[in-house]
Amino acid sequence: MAKIVANCHKLVEDEILRRSSQILSVVKDRAYIFGGELRPREPRDNDVHAVLLSGNNDKLILESATAQSPSPRVGTAACTLNERIYLFSGRGGIEMAPIEEKGTIWEFEPSTGKWLQSSPSLDKSYPAARSYHCMTSDGKDTLYVHAGCPEKGRLGDLWAFSISQKAWKELSPAFDPPRGGTSIAFSGGKLYRMNGFDGKSEQGGNLDIYSPETNSWDSHAYQPDGKHGPSPRSVSSLLPISLGGREFLVTLFGERDPSSLGHQGAGKMLSDIWAFDIEDKKWQEVTCQGSELPLARGWFDADVSGANTVVVHGGLGELNERLGDVWTLELRME
Repeated sequence: MAKIVANCHKLVEDEILRRSSQILSVVKDRAYIFGGELRPREPRDNDVHAVLLSGNNDKLILESATAQSPSPRVGTAACTLNERIYLFSGRGGIEMAPIEEKGTIWEFEPSTGKWLQSSPSLDKSYPAARSYHCMTSDGKDTLYVHAGCPEKGRLGDLWAFSISQKAWKELSPAFDPPRGGTSIAFSGGKLYRMNGFDGKSEQGGNLDIYSPETNSWDSHAYQPDGKHGPSPRSVSSLLPISLGGREFLVTLFGERDPSSLGHQGAGKMLSDIWAFDIEDKKWQEVTCQGSELPLARGWFDADVSGANTVVVHGGLGELNERLGDVWTLELRME
């Protein structure tokens, strides 16, 4: 197997970008950042911050919050489709409870800087409010929302939202245990899920695979020993990329052992990056190169730019500090 290398480059670091439990979504040549917290259980703002992925980043681009913006929140989830950003639920308000918006999907249009709402019919079912869930899209018309934390406990459900029909559909739930801080990605017509925290320990050793055609799940087992496959973790990331004409999934960073303080503290954070060859079903640890490398972190967010570049922002470091850096990790085969 050819060696996979990631060239790491820090784009910008700024005080206003210091936050964890936020979302980052890439549209064209910009990474858009929304939500998150600087101090535990205090949403930082509901502005949209944009970072250019090339050129000069001396000045960040700010889309200030308006009356039409989503309320400040942490632990939300988002994905992109047709050059728009879609966001669902999260945690906020005085009680820091899951934000119940009756199935509303928020849509951000980067070209206008405006937010819109897509609300399902009131007589239709929709997913419960939640935080630390995950989202992805099929690149066509469907958004997927999975798992996360409602008011109590954790979830393992899977829902699909049709953009054209503005309607939710509940799909087959994923394998137990229910979890928060898990990750999903869509590639080659299938949905992939791994990692997460079930309330007692981080999950690992299984890459779960959902087939929309049959509304069913399968699972690929691997050794989560840090040698043959990534170790168990949560609040990490899972993203699809292409290298050398082959399709890969990339998982990176995350928390290995939770803090005894819960959201008030930082656990054992990871700095490794792994690539999964979807055809060969094999993991390979990615070698990072650069004059400076990203710190270990969890509770961050990441997205893909182009075919093979991962954009990473912020999160929580091992010293319990919120990070405000933005990186590009350009993967290649050697």
